[in-house]
Amino acid sequence: MLNMQRVARSHVEADRPLARRIGVRIRAERLQRGLTQAQLAEGRYTKAYVSALENGHIKPSMAALNFLAGRMGIPATTLIGDDGSRWSRLEADLRLASGDWQTAADAYSDLLASEPTSTAVRAELLKGLSEALCRLEHGAEAVRAASEAADLFAAAGRTADVARATYWQANGLYLLENSMEARRLMSGILEQLRGGLRLEPDFKIRVLIALAGIETRDGNGDVAISYLEEARGLSPELDDRRRATFAFTLAISYRELGDYEGALSLGLQALSLFQASESRLEAASVENSLALVYLDRGSLDLAREQAALARQEFERLGNERWLSHVADTEAMIALQAGDLDLAASRGSDALALAHKTGNQKALIDAALTLARTRRRKGDRAGAVELLEEAVGVAREHGRRMQLEALLGEWADIVADGGDLARAYELTREALAVSRARNAT
Repeated sequence: MLNMQRVARSHVEADRPLARRIGVRIRAERLQRGLTQAQLAEGRYTKAYVSALENGHIKPSMAALNFLAGRMGIPATTLIGDDGSRWSRLEADLRLASGDWQTAADAYSDLLASEPTSTAVRAELLKGLSEALCRLEHGAEAVRAASEAADLFAAAGRTADVARATYWQANGLYLLENSMEARRLMSGILEQLRGGLRLEPDFKIRVLIALAGIETRDGNGDVAISYLEEARGLSPELDDRRRATFAFTLAISYRELGDYEGALSLGLQALSLFQASESRLEAASVENSLALVYLDRGSLDLAREQAALARQEFERLGNERWLSHVADTEAMIALQAGDLDLAASRGSDALALAHKTGNQKALIDAALTLARTRRRKGDRAGAVELLEEAVGVAREHGRRMQLEALLGEWADIVADGGDLARAYELTREALAVSRARNAT
C-alpha cells in the first residue's frame, strides 16, 4: 500500500512541470480574451478548478482541455505545446495582457521576422501584434497586421478568430479616422454576433462600445447613446474592470455631447471600479480624463487635483507615454488660469515626452497647447514654427481631426499678423480636411 502511494506521488511530481506549463498557457489565453476564471469555467467547471489549473496544482484531462480551448476559440494543442517558439509567444501574450504594449509589439514583430511558423501560428502572432499596435495608436501598421490575420483565419475556417482580428482592423481604421470603413467592419461583426456567433462574454459589449466611439466622434450622439444603452443591458455580469471600461467610454461620449455632469458621474464610477479591480494604469487615465472634464467646466482647482493624482500614479508606474498626456493636461490648465510660464514649462515637458515615446497624438496635442501659449506671450513666430511641425506629423499619420484644429489655430495667428491671404489658404485647407473627414 505504501509503495502504491509512493508511485502515485512520483506520477504527480512527474506531471507537475507539464501542469505548470499548461496552466500558464491557459492563464495567458484567458487574459488575452478578457475572461475571468468564472467566465471560462461557466457551464461545466468552477472558478476554483480553473484557478488550480492555472497555478499548476493539477493537470487537466483532455475533456477539460477541449472544453476550455473551445470556450476561448483556440485549438486544444495551443494549450499543450512546449516548444521554444511557444514560450516566446507566451511572453509576448503575457506582456500584452499586462498592458506592456510596446514590449509585446516588439516581441510579436521579432517572432514574425525571425522564426519560420505555421500559418496558424502566424495568424495568432499577427492578431496579437495588431492589438498591441492599436493600443500604441499605430493605426496603419495595426490595420496591415489585422487584415493579414483575418485573411489567414478565414482561409482556415476559424470564424471566431476572423471576428477578433477584424475588431482590431476596425480599431486601426478608427485611429486613421476612416469612420466609414471602421463602422462597416464593426457593424458586420455586430450582425454576426446577433446572428448567433459565439465569442467571449464581453466581446459584444466591446463591439457596441467601439461603434459608440465612432458615432460620438462623428457627432452622432443619439446613435452613440443607443449603442451604449444596448451595452448597458449586457453589462451586469461583467467583472469590475470591464464595467469600468464601459462606464469610462460612456463618460467620454457624454463629455463629447457637452453633458459634463453626466460625464463626471460616470467618470467617477469608472474610477471607483478600476481602483477596486486594481487596474492602476486605467484608473490613472480616468483621473487625467476627469481633469479635462473639470477644465471644460472651468473648475480649475479640481482639474489640478485630478491631474496631480494622475501624474503621481504614472510616475510610480514609470509610464512616460501617459505622462506626456498628463503634462499636456497640466499645460492646458495653466494656460486657462493665465500662468503662461507654467503652461510653457509643462507644454515643453509634454512635447519632449511625446517625442521620446513616439506618442503621435500627445505630440500634436502638446504642440497645439504650446503654440497657444506662445501666441498668448506674443511669440507668433515661435507658435507658427510649432504648428508647422505638428501639421507635418498630422498629415503624415492621417490625424485629420487634430490637423483641422492645428490649421485653424495657424490661420488665426497669421490673420492676427495681417497676412490674410495665407490665413485664407489655411482656412480653406482646414475646411477641406473637415469635409473629407465627414465624408468617411
